[in-house]
Amino acid sequence: MGASGSKARGLWPFASAAGGGGPEAAGAEQALVRPRSRAVPPFVFTRRGSMFYDEDGDLAHEFYEETIITKNGQKRAKLRRVHKNLIPQGIVKLDPPRIHVDFPVILYEM
Repeated sequence: MGASGSKARGLWPFASAAGGGGPEAAGAEQALVRPRSRAVPPFVFTRRGSMFYDEDGDLAHEFYEETIITKNGQKRAKLRRVHKNLIPQGIVKLDPPRIHVDFPVILYEM
């Protein structure tokens, strides 16, 4: 789960431009942060879906088909995983929105 955030791309969207430190720290910060004219919201409203559609329009994480195997005169049913003709689900709207994984906040509950 380490490469899912924006740090993997070399960009930290929640950093402030008014960071303390010397000129070497400012140069390192400028290398990682792109200047933005608007604030980045700490919420994530959509995500990429993890399920797939098959040819019939069914939605699932995995699809299997039953195959009949004849061995020594006996018929045996076996499940085989389907990898072809699957369409990804696409973008899924999150309800309620989630907090971004790279947002520096401490969650506290009493």
